[in-house]
Amino acid sequence: MQASPEFRKQLAGYGLTTAEILYRMPDHLALLQSYIWQDYDLFPNFPELKGFLEFWTRTLDGPLFKVTVGRC
Repeated sequence: MQASPEFRKQLAGYGLTTAEILYRMPDHLALLQSYIWQDYDLFPNFPELKGFLEFWTRTLDGPLFKVTVGRC
C-alpha cells in the first residue's frame, strides 16, 4: 500500500491552502464573481497558487480583483 500524493506533499511541508479569488465579470466589469481554489501548497511563497493565478491571467477573460489566502 502506498501513501496518497496529498499525504506525501504534507510530509514535504505542504499545507492545505484555500484562496478566495474575486474577479470581474468580462462582460460586466462592475460586477464581481467569487471563485474558491484549494490545493496543497508551500508557505510563504505559494508556488502552486501563483502558477494557477498566472494561468488565470494568461488564459481567462475575467480580470482579477482580489485574492485572499488561508492556510492550515
